[in-house]
Amino acid sequence: MLPIAQVAANAGIQPDELELYGESRAKIRLSVLDRLKARPEGKLVIVTAVTPTKAGEGKTTTSVSLTMGLGKRNKKVVLCVREPSMGPVFGVKGGGTGGGKALVQPMEEINLLFNGDFPAVAAAHNLLAAAIDASIYNGNPLRIDIHSVLWPRTLDMNDRQLRFIVSGLGGKANGIPRETGFIITAASEVMAVLALASDLKDLKARLGRIVVASNVDGQPVTADDLKVTGTMTVILKDALKPNLVQTMEGQPAIVHAGPFGNIAHGANSIIGDRVALKIADYVITEAGFASDLGFQKFCDIVCRFGGFAPSAAVLVTTVRSMKLHGGRLFKDLGQEDLDAVKKGIDNLSAHIAIVRQYGLPCVVAINSFPTDTKAEIDLLKELAAKAGAESVVVHTGFANGGDGATDLADAVVAACEKPATFDFLTPNGTPVVQQIEAIATKLYGAAGIDLQMQAQKDLQKIEKFGLGTAPVCMAKTQNSLSHDPALLNRPTGFILPVRGLVPSVGAGFVVALCGEVSRMPGLGKTPAFHNIDIDDNGNTVGLF
Repeated sequence: MLPIAQVAANAGIQPDELELYGESRAKIRLSVLDRLKARPEGKLVIVTAVTPTKAGEGKTTTSVSLTMGLGKRNKKVVLCVREPSMGPVFGVKGGGTGGGKALVQPMEEINLLFNGDFPAVAAAHNLLAAAIDASIYNGNPLRIDIHSVLWPRTLDMNDRQLRFIVSGLGGKANGIPRETGFIITAASEVMAVLALASDLKDLKARLGRIVVASNVDGQPVTADDLKVTGTMTVILKDALKPNLVQTMEGQPAIVHAGPFGNIAHGANSIIGDRVALKIADYVITEAGFASDLGFQKFCDIVCRFGGFAPSAAVLVTTVRSMKLHGGRLFKDLGQEDLDAVKKGIDNLSAHIAIVRQYGLPCVVAINSFPTDTKAEIDLLKELAAKAGAESVVVHTGFANGGDGATDLADAVVAACEKPATFDFLTPNGTPVVQQIEAIATKLYGAAGIDLQMQAQKDLQKIEKFGLGTAPVCMAKTQNSLSHDPALLNRPTGFILPVRGLVPSVGAGFVVALCGEVSRMPGLGKTPAFHNIDIDDNGNTVGLF
C-alpha cells in the first residue's frame, strides 16, 4: 500500500483536509468541499447487478476492477463504496472489500469496526432508545403511548434471537416492561441519516426530526422532543467525515456509511460522492444488491436528495448466475449449458430494462470465471446486446487486476460520452402508494400491489407526519425481482404484498415492508466466522 497521505495528495486533497488514522487510512475533512466549490464535477457511474445468486456475481470486485482499469487508462478516478457490516462479514457473505487482485485495502480494518463509524451509529441509535424508556419511566412527561414506540435498539451482528424481545423485566426499578426488539445497525434510520446528510447542520436537523413514537393524542414524538439530538450529533460528528483508503493499485477509494440495500437505501454517503465528484473525472459508486433495489434507490432517493445526475450504469453478471436463473443446479455450474444461459438471460434483460427506465446507458460487465466456456460467453454477449445493453464487456479483474478491466474502462468512458436523459421513476410530489405501484409494476414485473390492513393504517399515520409524498424505500428480498425469494429469473404477473409502512422522517423517506423481509438477519449453520482466526504473529486469517 501507498502511504494514505500520498494517495490523498495524488487525488488533490491537501494535508490540512486530512485526518490520519495511521499510515493506511484517513478521514477527509468537509472543508475540501468549500475549497473545491467552483470545480466542475466528474462523471458519476453507478455499478449494479443482476438478481443475486449463490454463485456470487462480484459487484464489488467489478467496481474495484473498473476503478483500477480506469487508472491504467490514466483517468482520474475515485471509487465510492459502503462500509461493510460485521453481521454479513461473520455470516454468509464474508468481507465486503472485493476479491482476488481487485481489493480495497486495508481489508481487515475496513471489514471490522472501520474508523469507528458503525459503533458511533449504534451508540447514537441506542442513546435515543434509552432516552425513550427513561422518559416513560420518569413520569412520562411527553405522554408517550407505550404501545406506539417505533424505535428498536440496534446491534451490528446477525442475531435472530433479538428480533422480538420484552425489555424492562425484573421489577419497577428496572423499567417499564414492553415489547421491543433489535435491528441490525445497517438498517438503522441513523445510518440512513448519516448517508443522506449534506453537512453537520443537516445531520443535526435530520436527527432531530426522527419520529420514535406517538403520544396519547396521536401526535409524533421526536428526538428533539426528547432533547437528545445534540448529543447524538456529537457522537456522529467524526463519523460524518468520509473515509479515505485505496485500491490494490493505489487509486483513492472513499468507503463511507453502510445502509443495507434490501431494507434501507443501500448506498454510500452523499458527502462521499460529492467529495469524489470534486476531485475526480470519473466516480465509480456501487449500489446495494441488484438494480431493482440499490440502483432504484440510488436513482430515486440519493440522486433526488443529492442533486446527482449519473452518466451511465454498469450491470454486473456472470455466466454462472445466468445458468442458475436458467434452472441449472449449483453443483453443475462447471459444465457448459447453453440452454440454461438462454433461459437465464430473462433476468439480465429485466435489469437492463430497469437501467434504461432511468434514461442511462447500460454497460453489461461479465465477471469471468475459469469454468466459463467461449460458447457461453459469446452467447451471453449476443443476448445481452439484443436485450438493449450499450455494450457488453468481459473482465478478468479478479485474476489480473486493472489490466483485466481496461476494456471495461474503455466501454464506460464511451458510455459516459453518450447523451443521457436521466430522470426519476416518478416526479416529486407523487403520493406514496402511487410510487409503490410504479416500482412494482414498471420495475419488478408485478401486476399490482396489495396494500394490507396494517399498511393502510400506517399510511394514515405517515400522512399525519407529513410524509405522504416522500420518496419510498422498498424493503424486500434481494433474491428475487419479486417479494418471494423462491421466484427466480423473471417472475411476472404476481401481486406485491405491502404489509407495512415505516416512517423515516429523519432520513426523509418511507420504508415499504414487502413480504417477509426482516431488519435483523440471522446466522446459518456454517457462518463465515468459523473460518476467521488469528495466527501466532497476530495476523488475521480466513477473512475474505
